[in-house]
Order: sequence, then C-alpha cells, then structure tokens
Amino acid sequence: MQQILIGGAVVLLLCVASSKLFYRLGVPSLLIFLVLGMLFGSDGIGGIWFSDFELSRQLCSIGLIFIMFYGGFGTNWKAARPVIGPAVAMSTLGVVLTALLTGWFCHFLFGGNIWQSLLIGSVVASTDAASVFAILRSRKLGLKGGLASLLEIESGSNDPFSYMLTMVMITFLTGEGSGGGITLMLVRQLAFGLALGGLLGLAAVFVLRRINFEIDGLYPIFVVGVVLLGYALCETLGGNGYLCVYLIGLIAGNNKILHKRSLVHFFDGVSWIMQIILFFTLGLLSFPSQLPSVILPGVLLSLFMIFVARPLATFSILSWFKIPLRQQLLVSWVGLRGAASIVFAIYAASMGLSLGTDIFHMVFFVALFSVSVQGTLIPWVAKRLGLVEAESSVLKTFNDYEEEGSTQLLEYEVKHGSRWKDQTLMEADIPQEILVVMIKRGGEVIIPKGSTTIREGDVLVLCGKELEPLLQQAQTEQNPS
Repeated sequence: MQQILIGGAVVLLLCVASSKLFYRLGVPSLLIFLVLGMLFGSDGIGGIWFSDFELSRQLCSIGLIFIMFYGGFGTNWKAARPVIGPAVAMSTLGVVLTALLTGWFCHFLFGGNIWQSLLIGSVVASTDAASVFAILRSRKLGLKGGLASLLEIESGSNDPFSYMLTMVMITFLTGEGSGGGITLMLVRQLAFGLALGGLLGLAAVFVLRRINFEIDGLYPIFVVGVVLLGYALCETLGGNGYLCVYLIGLIAGNNKILHKRSLVHFFDGVSWIMQIILFFTLGLLSFPSQLPSVILPGVLLSLFMIFVARPLATFSILSWFKIPLRQQLLVSWVGLRGAASIVFAIYAASMGLSLGTDIFHMVFFVALFSVSVQGTLIPWVAKRLGLVEAESSVLKTFNDYEEEGSTQLLEYEVKHGSRWKDQTLMEADIPQEILVVMIKRGGEVIIPKGSTTIREGDVLVLCGKELEPLLQQAQTEQNPS
C-alpha cells in the first residue's frame, strides 16, 4: 500500500513540475501527461505492466464526467451567447461531417468493412476541450470575433455527439441493433441527456440558492453528488450521460449560486486531477513499441483530418453564418484530437471487435500528432491570420475570470426607488464581480448571505471596480414592487 501511495505521489508531483516547466511554452498538458504515462509504462523506464482495457475505460469515464462538467461550468454564457449558433452547429453537424469524411478516408486507406472505417471516423470526430482550454489560458490568447468562446463551446460540447456516433457504429458492428433500434437509441440519448441535464441543473441551482448548508465544504460535495447522479441515472435510462453532465455544468455555472467562485476553483482543481489520472492512464496503457507499426497510416490520417476533413466540415458550416474566411481558417486549425478520442477507442477495443487494425494505438498516435503539431502552432497561426486581440483577455470567457486593477470600497443606502429593495442578495441583479461585504441596518451589522433580504434604509458596503455607474443604475431603475 505504501509503495502505491509513494508511486502515486511521485506521478502527481512530476505532472505538476512538468506542467510548470512547459506551461509557458504552450505545450498542452495532455501531451505532458501522456508522455509521462508512456515513460512509466511497460516499454518505459518505469516498467509498469498495464493492459487492462476495461479498467482503463472505467477510470477514464469517471475522468471525462468531471472534465465535461467543468467544461460547461467554467464557460461564460454571456460571452458565448453571440456565437452559440455556429458553435452548436460545429459540435453536432461538424462532428457528423468529420466522422463521415474521415471514415471514407479510412476505408480507402485500410479497406475492409465500411462500418469499421466509420467507427474510426466517429472515434476521432470530436475536438479536445482540455487542450484547447489549456492553450488559450496559458498563452492568454485573446481572439477576435468571439472565436475563443466559439472554440470553447464547440470543444466542450462535441464529445457527447462523438460518443453517440461511436456507440451507433459499435452497435452496427456487433449486430445488436436494427435501423429502427439505432434511431430509438439516438432519440433516447438526446432526450434523456437534455431533459435530465436541464432538470438536475435547475434543481441544483434552486438548492444552492435557497438552502444554507452551514458548512462551506458541503457545497462542492453536493455538486459532485448531483453530477454523479446525473451521469449514472442518464446512462441507466439509455441517455447520454456526458451530455447530461455538460448541461448541468452550463446551467449551474451561469446562474447566481452561493460560493460560486470557490466552486469554480474547486472543480478547476478536480478537473486537473482527473486530467492527470486520465491522460497518465492512457499513456500507461499504450505500448510505445507498437507505435512504429501505425506511424505511416497515423500520419496520413492526421494530415487528412488537419487539411481535408476538418476544413471541409468547418467551411461548409461556418460559411452559412457569414463568418470571415480568416476566422474559419483558425477554427479549422484548432481541431485538436485528444483524450476523448482515445477513451472512445478504448470503448471500441474493449468490445473485442475484429477491426483489422490496432484502433487504440492508431488513435493514440493521431492524438499525439495533433496535440504536438496543431496545438503548439495555434498561437503562431492565430498571429499570422491577424486574429489575436492583444487588448482583450481570453480569461474573460471563463467563469473564474477576475478583473485586474484597484478595487473600490463604497457605501450605498437602499432608498425607496431602488430596484434592490425587498430582494434577496441572490435575487438582486448585482454583478458577480461586485462583493457585498456587509449590511448596516440601524445599529446592527449583518454579515450578508445569499438569502439575506435587502430592506429600505439598509446601507450596503460594496467592494468592486467602477461602482458609481452600477449604483446610479440601481437607484434610477424603479423597483416594480
């Protein structure tokens, strides 16, 4: 037991140290953690023999649950709203087009059953949210035209649709479903995923806004419980659990809830731990000695996706939204393949299907090639296309963004015409970046909570930036009550 704990501690510390070393260089964390897993694996210096696809699938599924939840939870809906149409189109129709084009190329490259080729296309059809987020954050890459939000929404929400396509292809190959059965499965995946995600997300927001748990540490535990319940219940009913947890995160992250900032930071840490476990496990599962046999087809497949499949899917969709060509070129380039594709390859490999090719190591190589080449060149491509917006921070598109600069501390008296009167702090339309430090009511000082009701005559002590316009607006807009 002690040896396992020591080994786990060493791995975590190495992951943190290497991330610190390569983060500023723009090297995606995925690549670092995968390489460390390979070094510790059976063909590496660690010599750890690990080839359990089923255990890997279970571990990686748990990791994806929290990575996808945080993808929704950390996305700023206000920043994403203007580009939600093209982003959703890319995460749905774009995945289908990429899968079909890549499947056709795999059929040409490998021959064999067309469904086997379409399975490979479905597995690699989604883009990697973790790598996209990490590159944008590490390089503080502010992009023009709302491109950062578009890429975040697309990469965060397209994994569930790639997962659905993968399950459809596996069902065809195993002969377990007919055309009608496949249609029913797709309907159930979408219906239960959207319905349960929406209901549980709204229920979580309702509880977090109205119930005081007394102990701050219980709030993240409650959210973890909701996320796990959503995934497990949705999968049990035949729905798409990944779509469910992403929607829960999107709803909870874009509503006013108690301790939201601390929740964002907590799940940011959880997401990083899950990424380390997931990527390290995938690296550990791989056998570098088997990679040479897939290098040539892997390079050809990667180049086809980078220069043919992804651009065709991108241009055919974003042209309808009249998005400029330069922006389409950048979206096309930021089509990184990553952890989700490798996990879906594990799903296929664990089914015992005879595919005529080593799908796991093939997809593993494609992800390595994509992240190391495309990922590293994203800042350079963005600058060459003239799409870097130096005065704007990409961090504004995430829910954990905090403005830089000096803060103000002001007192505001709630008068009869204030729109905040008789509202709870949670219900009052107070921007999230404004903190109510205390409330003076008569001779009493009240430590505010989300359920605290603002009364006429209260003096609110506010902390934030540019408070005067906010206070003028709060006083001039009349409270309908």
